[in-house]
Amino acid sequence: MFKRKPKAKSGGIGELVSTVVWALGIAFVLRTFIFQPFTIPTGSMYPGLMEGDYVITSKYTVGYGRYAALPLPFPDIDGRLFGRGPARGDVVVFRPDGINQNYIKRVVGLPGDRVQMIDGQLYLNDAPVQTALVRNEPYAHRSDGVVRETLNAELIAEQLPGEDEPHLIYDAIKNNGADNTSVFTVPAGHYFMMGDNRDFSGDSRVPVRLSGAGYVPAENIIGEAEFVLLSVNEDFSLIKPWTWGNMRGGRFFKGIE
Repeated sequence: MFKRKPKAKSGGIGELVSTVVWALGIAFVLRTFIFQPFTIPTGSMYPGLMEGDYVITSKYTVGYGRYAALPLPFPDIDGRLFGRGPARGDVVVFRPDGINQNYIKRVVGLPGDRVQMIDGQLYLNDAPVQTALVRNEPYAHRSDGVVRETLNAELIAEQLPGEDEPHLIYDAIKNNGADNTSVFTVPAGHYFMMGDNRDFSGDSRVPVRLSGAGYVPAENIIGEAEFVLLSVNEDFSLIKPWTWGNMRGGRFFKGIE
């Protein structure tokens, strides 16, 4: 009589390795083509975004550029692949040309737009952008995690052409260096970015050589910021459970306007 061969045991090292490989592959695809998290390191987008916010960006809504697969390389393309590109008012993560660092700012100018600041008022295509004063409030300006000064800031509702709803900006210093500029004409295939904390933002008003963003090529945009996953104070650490109480309440899954 013939003996039956024993059935192979399920599980084992091979199955574990396969599961890990599949999980890593799915995570890579999601991070590369769908969503990617970023941390806000400064207050340049205050009051909407705070230092210590963890934001989730979507890539599929704006398409894929040269930094889509960070830290891995992506095909060097002109413009964006499979995307409409950002609209005015979108908050996006990008890399300025020649800078190995991620920035997050609001899209203010589209290709061909004329952008100018006059006495702290934003002008687009020679017309002032609609604004309304909400209130005055104290603003504690921080640098390197330390409060440097407390200012009496104007909280302003600003609505760009094409925006459904206004967003909030801060004007903390009158007659600041970037409150009056020449006219910037946005080149084809580029965007003009500004921080909502107008007096403390190195954005497209400042050239890259002076630690600004300059005009941002379309292919340098990484993704559109969709929501705040969570927000933490500077003394928070994931590997230190006793600091978990330093998460900021009220900012979990907060939408970005």
